[in-house]
Amino acid sequence: MAKQENSIESAHRVKLLEIDWEDLSEPGAYVERGTGDLYRFPMESLLKGGSPVVTKESHGASRLCQISKDPYVTSMKARLICAQHNIEPNF
Repeated sequence: MAKQENSIESAHRVKLLEIDWEDLSEPGAYVERGTGDLYRFPMESLLKGGSPVVTKESHGASRLCQISKDPYVTSMKARLICAQHNIEPNF
């Protein structure tokens, strides 16, 4: 009987898409790298002239990491993805 070895190392580590607020064009769930805040952007929120419109003003640089293409990903799964990418969630 052959012994099966399992590795705790991830076989394939995926780098998260990281963008500026101004470059946001794809729906999904995003975490702000600096604060750990979660933002959900469905397709409807990205349509020109559509509502709701999200605007953020800040003196500091603020980057968003797309943790899922699904804006309705569960909070538990979103926190797990953050942990896997060394982002401290604030949600």
